[in-house]
Amino acid sequence: MASSEQASECDNPLAIATNFVPLTDELRDGLSKARDQPQSILNHLTLLQQYHLATYPFENLSLHYSPTHAISLDPDVLYTKFIEKGRGGYCMENNAFFGTVLRSLGFEVTNVGARVSDAVNGGPGVKYGSWSHMVNIVTIAGTKYMVDVGFGGNGATAPLPLKEDMVHQMIAPSQMRLIRTTLPEHTDANQRVWIYQVRQTPDDHWLPIYCFTEVEFLPQDYEMMNFWTSQSRKSFFTYATMLAKMVMEEGRLVGTVTMKDAEAKKRMGNEVVETRTCRNERERLEVLREWFGIRLTQEEEKGIRGMVTELKG
Repeated sequence: MASSEQASECDNPLAIATNFVPLTDELRDGLSKARDQPQSILNHLTLLQQYHLATYPFENLSLHYSPTHAISLDPDVLYTKFIEKGRGGYCMENNAFFGTVLRSLGFEVTNVGARVSDAVNGGPGVKYGSWSHMVNIVTIAGTKYMVDVGFGGNGATAPLPLKEDMVHQMIAPSQMRLIRTTLPEHTDANQRVWIYQVRQTPDDHWLPIYCFTEVEFLPQDYEMMNFWTSQSRKSFFTYATMLAKMVMEEGRLVGTVTMKDAEAKKRMGNEVVETRTCRNERERLEVLREWFGIRLTQEEEKGIRGMVTELKG
């Protein structure tokens, strides 16, 4: 990819995984031995997903801190961004990259599109936007699982089987599930979609996050989706900076680190344990380094000058 040496390493799927996340010896050994054991394969898929969530942040900085203010889904570009630069990306970058890694390890992966619920931005949760999100569907021994590493703080923390009303634990006490139903806007009552929902505690109401189908989307579909999501002035990605990364301790996801524009928060479970409000670009770049491990180049730092998202204090 970026060099002949890296390309030769990537001929070995386990070499990709070793570069991809800081895998333990136990996980590396298990990946090579679990080929015919569905439950073991699922366990390792779960670990890969969680390591990704704790290693590569959900972030849209390339739309603000860059000379081009553009996002590419080219596999070579994603390899350089994730592996060489240690960056993350927004939904289509994270899930495209992770899907490529999974395929290199022998997983059966299908990419599908999703519509985000208006509840994510405080709406009533009855309307869904256009196709703007990517989800991976991984099939293990005939069972399909929704695997998403690109939705940030409310994203799934483990593979979810495409089965209705099964409640799964997120970072405690939060929970997640899938339901299958017709959308209010459907004119055909036979149309049904999967809806990914979360709730902060077992006593809370379920919040719809996004819906998806099992129809495979092709690279040219994501090219169109990525163009609108990254360039339209109606897309909130173009007028806000946002990041989210999971916190892992002793092999378990226990919290999240998030940042939107000037405000960053650390949560353990559902409790906010630290907040920082940045007054200027220097302070925000400091948080990016300390909390997210992101070090921008001088050229990238200059890219935000004159943008609506620049902190001018």
